[in-house]
Amino acid sequence: MVIAEVKDVKKIYTTQANEIHALDGLSLSIEEGEFVAIVGASGSGKSTLLNVLGALDKPTSGEIVIRGVDIAGLSPDGQTIFRRRNIGFVFQQFNLIPVLNVYENIVLPMKLDGRPIDHEYTERLMSALGLLDKKERLTNTLSGGQQQRVAIARALITKPAIVLADEPTGSLDSRTGTEVISLMKILSEKMHQTLIVVTHSDTVAQMADRIIRIEDGKVCGGK
Repeated sequence: MVIAEVKDVKKIYTTQANEIHALDGLSLSIEEGEFVAIVGASGSGKSTLLNVLGALDKPTSGEIVIRGVDIAGLSPDGQTIFRRRNIGFVFQQFNLIPVLNVYENIVLPMKLDGRPIDHEYTERLMSALGLLDKKERLTNTLSGGQQQRVAIARALITKPAIVLADEPTGSLDSRTGTEVISLMKILSEKMHQTLIVVTHSDTVAQMADRIIRIEDGKVCGGK
């Protein structure tokens, strides 16, 4: 079943000198439960695609349909609510809150949305990611790999339909990066979630079910 569909999406940034077509009539569809790697050169439109899929940015034209909802047509408040309840994010720089401990960082999306915390699920998630014995520690006392695991737990805590990851191994060494992606893949399979990863890493891309190549704001190939 198709969970996400991008239909003829354009994203144009206007400067004083010219127009930049970050996405130029891009279309693709992603199946529920797929692990998709999005690859391409810098400036090809990969991160822009992730931003519009995650309702962090609005396309200039076209449709972004997730779970049957055209999120591009939602109001800003509607996009925020949809994003909190359906999409998890993992960023290269982790984006953790340094004054909060591991547990507080993980459950933060639930608190922001005013939803009750499933403590049993939270413990299982932390256990799967090797974080149970670190739940009281401040995140800046952890290694890079451990901080990325906290970010993954935070992305999964709301049980989202889709997890979007922008260069999640970019700040990690190759061994730790491979471990992190392996964990993300295992957890997404267990929870029947769709995983979409933007990456420059051939190793990460080869772990995916499908590779989509972006060039000049368009899909130019994939497997």
